[in-house]
Amino acid sequence: MTTIGKFFRTTAIKLSLIYLAVFAGFAVFLVLYLNSTTTALLTRQLNETVNAEIKGLAEQYGQRGLSGLVALVERRSRQPGANLYLLVNDSGNVFAGNIARISPTLFENVDSEPREIRYRLIEEGGVAAGHTAVVRVFELRGGYKILVGRDVGEREALQEVVRETFFIAGALLVVLGLISWVFVSSRVLKRIDAVSNTTQSIISGDLSRRLIVTGSGDEFDRLALSLNAMLGRIEELMHGLKEVSDNIAHDLKTPLTRLRSRVESALAENGESESYREALEMTIDEADQLIKTFNALLLIARVEAKAPGEVMADLNLSQIVEDVAELYEPMVEEQGMIFVVNTPKQALVHGNRELISQALANLLDNALKYAPPATEGHNGPEPKIKISVANQADETVLTVSDNGPGIEEEARARVLQRFTRLDSSRTQPGSGLGLSLVSAVAGLHNAKIDLQHTVPSTKDDGEDHPGRGLSVSMRFPGLQDMKGKIGELAGTEQPA
Repeated sequence: MTTIGKFFRTTAIKLSLIYLAVFAGFAVFLVLYLNSTTTALLTRQLNETVNAEIKGLAEQYGQRGLSGLVALVERRSRQPGANLYLLVNDSGNVFAGNIARISPTLFENVDSEPREIRYRLIEEGGVAAGHTAVVRVFELRGGYKILVGRDVGEREALQEVVRETFFIAGALLVVLGLISWVFVSSRVLKRIDAVSNTTQSIISGDLSRRLIVTGSGDEFDRLALSLNAMLGRIEELMHGLKEVSDNIAHDLKTPLTRLRSRVESALAENGESESYREALEMTIDEADQLIKTFNALLLIARVEAKAPGEVMADLNLSQIVEDVAELYEPMVEEQGMIFVVNTPKQALVHGNRELISQALANLLDNALKYAPPATEGHNGPEPKIKISVANQADETVLTVSDNGPGIEEEARARVLQRFTRLDSSRTQPGSGLGLSLVSAVAGLHNAKIDLQHTVPSTKDDGEDHPGRGLSVSMRFPGLQDMKGKIGELAGTEQPA
């Protein structure tokens, strides 16, 4: 009973039963409508035929008299498939016709509308078979009465055909309903079972599984595409979480170990309070750096998850650059660097002000860290940091460049990952998360990141002069395009 109950609770059988009931109701209505319509039409035609023939006989009686009418009725009565005729006088004496016996009461309703009567017809073999006819009685001048009728066998035959059609159509409808159920079961239930099996595999831990897309473009394919996109996003987030966990386990182990060793060394020595103070200050600095690292990781995770809580609005990128540059200008001047800011009056983008400001600050931190140091007499390249904003045809470009050592082309994709630090930067403070945050902010705003040498490599004199400096560009899409794509990513409407 449980299996049967589950069977009848499936969507396929419910849909099949609903379709069967709907089409059965429609078929019954159609057959009944056709039957009633054709019956009414044939009855009207029979009545019109009887009335027309009575009218014609009455005209013949007026022109040819009783003898001419009797001859005409006799001739028509003997024709194959003849109608019913009976000519009598007031006394009931029969003058002509093909009816042997009739009820006297029939002649009481003279000149009435045609009506149906039952009569017997002697067929082959002498068998009297019952029939139905539409008859009308008309009174002629001189007290004569004439009855004209027409057999309704054709109408009854048509009704019989309709009844047979009804039963045949009903049986055919049931068969087609069963066939449709088999089709729905084999197609729909198969797709549903495939979805169920895939989800079970995903629950078991195989995040790479995807729903089958047949390419038919039906609703199951559209649903599978949407779910596959969602599963891909979940897999991406899970891999990102695993990567963050692995990075924390590997890259934060060293500073934590160093922190513990410093505290142990301070406790092991019989030092003065000043040495303890120095050890505690170094410990606090190390802890602050760890806190910054964790905060950066949390911010990157939030941005990469495209949290809908991030407020998006139309922004003037030039104003953001000027505000951040004003904060960094004292630090740049303190290190003796040239600081150039080149922005148009207005450069509109759609995004989050705080995140764009944080990404720009990270780029400036990197430029300050890796630009060449200022020296007496300006030996070597003069340290220089430049920020520029440019309005192009379909995008707004924010560029931060310096004239430091730069990043080789093969390492540029790698530096955008978490905790990536090149060999040349191992001696510099930091955790390798600066450009990772820039990449996450760019992804949220659907912007492209482009890393190039500020001064390209040359081979003019036959020797290879490698490029130097680093230019990092964030290419924000056009304002309207960015609004639409950010709305799709966040899944919410953004304020205009």
